[in-house]
Amino acid sequence: MRPHFDERTALLTRRRWLLSAIVASAWPATARAAPGPAIATRTIPASGEALPVIGLGSWITFNVGNDRAARDSCTEVVRAFFAEGGRMIDSSPMYGSSQPVIGEALQRLGRPAALFSAEKVWTGDGSRGAAQIEASRAFWGVARFDLMQVHNLLAWQQHLPLLFEMKASGRLRYVGITTSEGRRHAELEQLMRTQPIDFVQLTYNPLDREAEQRLLPLARERGIAVIANRPFREGALIDALVRKPLPSWASEIDCAHWSQLVLKFIVTHPGVTCAIPATSQVAHLRQNMAAMRGRMPDAALRDRIARAVANAA
Repeated sequence: MRPHFDERTALLTRRRWLLSAIVASAWPATARAAPGPAIATRTIPASGEALPVIGLGSWITFNVGNDRAARDSCTEVVRAFFAEGGRMIDSSPMYGSSQPVIGEALQRLGRPAALFSAEKVWTGDGSRGAAQIEASRAFWGVARFDLMQVHNLLAWQQHLPLLFEMKASGRLRYVGITTSEGRRHAELEQLMRTQPIDFVQLTYNPLDREAEQRLLPLARERGIAVIANRPFREGALIDALVRKPLPSWASEIDCAHWSQLVLKFIVTHPGVTCAIPATSQVAHLRQNMAAMRGRMPDAALRDRIARAVANAA
């Protein structure tokens, strides 16, 4: 007697096989890959430019005001970021003093040529967008931004035409839109289908996986780069995980910390271009950046990571 195998089971099996094949084509299987100094990168579909898969966020961690010691610490984080091979730094006018803190760090470090500057426009008044972008540029001290994103889709109807015009005139390299915490995914999907954007930023980690259903496959279909924000749920996820022992099998993909397991899970999804964890500590920065190196999980290990995180968090 043949075992029961309904259509839904067949579809899920096929989807799992396809994802496994895609991951295998992008990242060497664990059994075959050897750890080494090479940095994992993904290409921006709009241009073919390669980006390291770990960037640097600045929400909360770089909002330190005029505290001299805290600013010095942020500069050291940025120094370590570039030393470890990083490129993308992401900020927003919403992030308090983060912009001038980043600008000071870049100035003190001699404005590293590797920088990929990712900023946002965040104002409900479309007529103020250009002035806000210019103020952000002055804080950073850059000639132009690599990427400008409409923050949380605020007034996107007014801001996107400005950003497209800036890109066409050479004052901007890439245009993007953002959401966070799983909000406004339906509207985000509609814009991904109808607007010629280069990047989308959204929340993705082993616990927040809604983007896997439609948005990440759509990004691949449309040739849109994806930045994964809130990889650690603003630190709450790691705070929960470190209370539990790291699984022994983490060494199979060269992970010595929970943060590395989480990041390797995120950046090995075939639809993700870059993750942007934020930190104010050099030691944590180096742990995060180590997730760009060594062996990467295949589809089976990604499932194992997701289960381990869900059970430990």
